Amino acid sequence: MQRKRPSVTYLICCLLVLLLVVSGKAQVRPVNPKATPETKNLYANLKRLSQKGVMFGHQDDLAYGVGWAYEPGSSDVKAVTGEYPAVFGWDLGELEMGKQANLDEVPFDKMKAMAQQAYTMGGLNTFSWHLHNPVEPAKTSWDKVDSTIKQLFSDKKAMKRYKSWLGTLATFMKSLKGPDGELIPVVFRPFHEHTGSWFWWGRDHCTPEEYIKLWRFTIDYLRKEEKVNNLLIAYSTDRFNSKEDYLERYPGDDYVDMVGFDIYHRPQPGVADSFVPDTRRMVETLREIGQEKNKVWALTETGLEMIPDENWWTETLLPIVKDSGLSYVLLWRNGRPDHYYAPYPGQKSASNFIELYRQPNILFLNDVAEEQLYKPLKSN
Repeated sequence: MQRKRPSVTYLICCLLVLLLVVSGKAQVRPVNPKATPETKNLYANLKRLSQKGVMFGHQDDLAYGVGWAYEPGSSDVKAVTGEYPAVFGWDLGELEMGKQANLDEVPFDKMKAMAQQAYTMGGLNTFSWHLHNPVEPAKTSWDKVDSTIKQLFSDKKAMKRYKSWLGTLATFMKSLKGPDGELIPVVFRPFHEHTGSWFWWGRDHCTPEEYIKLWRFTIDYLRKEEKVNNLLIAYSTDRFNSKEDYLERYPGDDYVDMVGFDIYHRPQPGVADSFVPDTRRMVETLREIGQEKNKVWALTETGLEMIPDENWWTETLLPIVKDSGLSYVLLWRNGRPDHYYAPYPGQKSASNFIELYRQPNILFLNDVAEEQLYKPLKSN
């Protein structure tokens, strides 16, 4: 008996089904299957929004600036542009030690309130963690002790201490709640800048296998033991030379929601400045990794201290981030008159910063708030 050939209509239907299956697998979801609805919505919206533009962020923006601290409504970024940044960075260093304020003297109760404010306004919160050494807790992140991770997993007392630190971290994260009692989703960026060696978890102080082991243990403990379901996990290196270099200590696709890197502009007198091409090369490598792994990608810390270049925003930062697919770029904090990374009124780069602000693909708070990051994916 001769078999009938499949009709064109049948073949088209099969192809459509196949495309639906493939697209379903590629759908952007957090790696935590128990993530809260708002966290799932945020991740999908970050992916969508990165196709429209790059969100601008600033560390500790609501807490203090050049010449002021803890004044409600204040922000150096807003004072220059009339608008808040879209991304608000915070750091949890010293939380694990039971301190009332972090390593930059931001009280944790104020940080919590400001993170809630950022969420209510429609912005994104991201947290780093400059934690002490769990084996030698008197030592800070910057005390470069070799083999800390190896010792941690063989020292029951140190491991008990580290688990208690994770419990403290979890309590803080679960205390972040919105106006309806919902958990506020945040980007959590642990063990950052590990391609450098200034932290105890850095490249010269542990093997790739040890770093990966610590990362996986930390994320598993927060998810499974502490039931923290409002985190998007960011893997964030410092400078890297290649795709292979970037991924050397990558803990796996099931442990990372966002890929990023930190890079600061530190021009040296008499030395050719290759910051823009070098950083753009890294951004393009990050784009390749993000697309291959279906992750969001971001420039998680950057800046030029005291911004002596009056055109830095449009001639240095903009060429790096424009049409990059980056989710956000975060400038570091405005800590002192000799240590700041965003302009304030009267600073020499302020007018050029306004030019950056006016770029249609550089997104500040008002643009992002309209996108409703925590609501179900908008169909545009």
